[in-house]
Amino acid sequence: MNYEQVSNDVRKEALDLYKALPEVMRSFQGLMNAVGKEGALSVKTKELMALAIAISSKCEGCLVFHIQNAIKHGASREEVVDTIAVAIEMGGGPSTVYGGKALAAFDELTGRAR
Repeated sequence: MNYEQVSNDVRKEALDLYKALPEVMRSFQGLMNAVGKEGALSVKTKELMALAIAISSKCEGCLVFHIQNAIKHGASREEVVDTIAVAIEMGGGPSTVYGGKALAAFDELTGRAR
């Protein structure tokens, strides 16, 4: 799968939604900006938490978005694998499918051969 293309598609769709719902999307962007700051938890930890939720919620676009941000904030493959384990614990069998997608996305986006 081409996770870079998934990311591009999600960005385009979000932009279209932003044009259709500017007030709602500005508010959501504000929430994302507020949550995405360093605090008691590092941004990397927050991105890994969001990744676990994306996996257990079965949201491929969210999964790619948060994988990219986790990479940007220095998440290692091992940290992503641990995050996937937590998602599987909380989300059961379907999370194994999306956990596999998350690992494949990490590997593709960091240039690791599978």
